[in-house]
Amino acid sequence: MWIADQWKEYEILDTSSGEKLERWGEYLLVRPDPQVIWDTPHDHKGWKQKNGHYHRSTRGGGEWEFFHLPDEWSIGYDLPEVPAAKASPDFVCPDTLECRRLCFRLKPFHFKHTGLFPEQAVNWNWFYRLIRDSRRPQGQPARILNLFAYTGGATLAAAAAGAAVTHVDASKGMVGWARENAAASGLANAPIRFLVDDCTKFVEREIRRGNQYDGIIMDPPSYGRGPKGEIWKIEENLFSLVRLTAKLLSRDALFFLINSYTTGLAPGVLAYMLQAVLAEEKGGQVEAAEIGLPVGKGPLVLPCGASGRWFRLMSAT
Repeated sequence: MWIADQWKEYEILDTSSGEKLERWGEYLLVRPDPQVIWDTPHDHKGWKQKNGHYHRSTRGGGEWEFFHLPDEWSIGYDLPEVPAAKASPDFVCPDTLECRRLCFRLKPFHFKHTGLFPEQAVNWNWFYRLIRDSRRPQGQPARILNLFAYTGGATLAAAAAGAAVTHVDASKGMVGWARENAAASGLANAPIRFLVDDCTKFVEREIRRGNQYDGIIMDPPSYGRGPKGEIWKIEENLFSLVRLTAKLLSRDALFFLINSYTTGLAPGVLAYMLQAVLAEEKGGQVEAAEIGLPVGKGPLVLPCGASGRWFRLMSAT
């Protein structure tokens, strides 16, 4: 399992009875989690000091209950340090920390989310190093495509590494949120294209245009609709999208990353697709695993999904 264990401003404090107790900066939230099938004692004092609690409804969905929680707040994440000389010359970071620190606006909204999936930090660290370690021609930053890009965690990590990023999501609200996260992270002037579009149709147009990318990230939902009502079902559409999107990879592409939160879509399935579509033709390496977050200070880890990676360089997990 790949574990996102480098957070300072986020942590899972405890889990029990279908819920997890989390610290988001200075605020404590209780949210449901389908992986938490155990009924252990609620020993952590945070269960009684929570600032927000999302209650699942038996009829589907649910609602928040708040206890002195602001409408909006922020937390930060520090990316791994790497030598400044390996950064792209096209984008100059505004501070001496090489844009390591990312800042994320948070707010509780429908279906229990806050606008951030902290477990993805383990993937941010991985491709951040790949991009920074890559040898690019002078003045040519790595081109990264982020599909189903949500509020832009992966986009910011890639941009902070010096990449030129194309950020695509079907939700205008999520794209706007990603722009605000970029500005909060000191990346307002980074070479990021924010696009509201159906991901499959965008990929088809990019192929016709002859555009290519050095890295591709996709985080597709189990089910969704595009801006014009296009239906997406991951079991029916993922393989064809991976095969289609692989056509956008440049000759010296760095990586292709797939994330999945769909129950039953095991890491081995992601590895099989990447092996069949990419490794057999382009070489490179494929790896896949569950991703997770540590619980408290002990050895327990909460599974949070799966990721599959194809890459040319040695893995930097």
